[in-house]
Amino acid sequence: MDTMEAALSANPLAGAGPEIAGPAPRHRTAGVVVGQGEGAVTVGGGAPIVVQSMTNTDTADIDATVAQVAQLARAGSELVRITVDRDEAAAAVPKIRERLDRIGVHVPLVGDFHYIGHKLLSDHPACAEALAKYRINPGNVGFKEKKDTQFSTIVEQAIKYGKTVRIGANWGSLDGELLTHLMDENAKSARPIDARAVMREAMVQSALSSARRAEDLGLPKDRIILSAKVSAVQDLIAVYREVARRSDYAIHLGLTEAGMGSKGIVAASAAIGVLLQEGIGDTIRYSLTPEPGGDRTVEVKVAQELLQTMGFRTFVPLVAACPGCGRTTSTTFQELARDIQNWIVTSMPEWKKTYPGVEGLNVAVMGCIVNGPGESKHADIGISLPGTGESPSAPVFIDGKKAMTLRGANLAKEFETIVVDYIERRFGQGARNAAE
Repeated sequence: MDTMEAALSANPLAGAGPEIAGPAPRHRTAGVVVGQGEGAVTVGGGAPIVVQSMTNTDTADIDATVAQVAQLARAGSELVRITVDRDEAAAAVPKIRERLDRIGVHVPLVGDFHYIGHKLLSDHPACAEALAKYRINPGNVGFKEKKDTQFSTIVEQAIKYGKTVRIGANWGSLDGELLTHLMDENAKSARPIDARAVMREAMVQSALSSARRAEDLGLPKDRIILSAKVSAVQDLIAVYREVARRSDYAIHLGLTEAGMGSKGIVAASAAIGVLLQEGIGDTIRYSLTPEPGGDRTVEVKVAQELLQTMGFRTFVPLVAACPGCGRTTSTTFQELARDIQNWIVTSMPEWKKTYPGVEGLNVAVMGCIVNGPGESKHADIGISLPGTGESPSAPVFIDGKKAMTLRGANLAKEFETIVVDYIERRFGQGARNAAE
């Protein structure tokens, strides 16, 4: 047995090839069109995975809500959900839609309804018309004998106005009657399972039975999106696997109450990333708690970064940057990496209009001779800065070949000029062809 055969024998995954090199095929779901005209978005049916977010303004405050929806949409949120919790909020929705259209922001609006959604949609037909999608929670849409009537009312409004419905079961407001029933059945079983598994099953049944009920009322499958959100990573993965296994409804992924800062980002990424790798999920939302006065668009940027890092979509050029070590005691490369990244993000809206395909650009900013030249060669365009004790020069690599060496105090500006020239040369022809 030669060395390679021995290695493969010791590690059978080492030669498994493409079967483990990428994500599983996408779970086949019904395609759902949300919105109409210029802002319409398709969720499911093999369409690209959609990024969405939610405002945290008082919807009755029209100015604040318009401003935040516009900010989220411009950051890349393809659907934006707003809270519709009372008459004042419902009355504001058509005015918000009108204002957004007037400033050229055509992102579909999703109305988030709890407890009294049936009444608000019935009492405010202009709100029902202005929204592109209604989000309802089967755990709090109504209770006891009122539950079916109030659920039916919302679905009938969706049918009347041609809207999509997201049926969103949630761990924190699970259907109490269903959970009690399943717990009682489990207690009588000869082989009972643990209570947490029963709760997961209740989540799945709540979402699926509600979706079937909506279909029975006349809402077609291609206007239904399901979610089943919990706050624990392993529970979320288990629940969504079952939803996907038992149905072909379009699926909205999200870890509810993910948390603040790195904790929220890591937890949501772990759960959503696993499911996307298994082919599950048609639209995603990061439910991140912002810092006081913090930037709400962070959840949009993180969702985009996850999709791009995993290879599902491309939004902005990637900047590979050295993390730094004892060989890079100067902060020059850190500052350059930061400046280049910020410059690219700022420039992208205009670049995307002018240079088709530019979001696929790969830039490297490296910090010393150890990996710098090699990483720079693998990028479309890269710069390798001098580490501690190295010659004060910075070779630039373009398409895998050393193109020049920069020296002096204006490295960042010089490198930006080189990047712009490269973009114009590589992507400008596409723009010129389109113009012709």
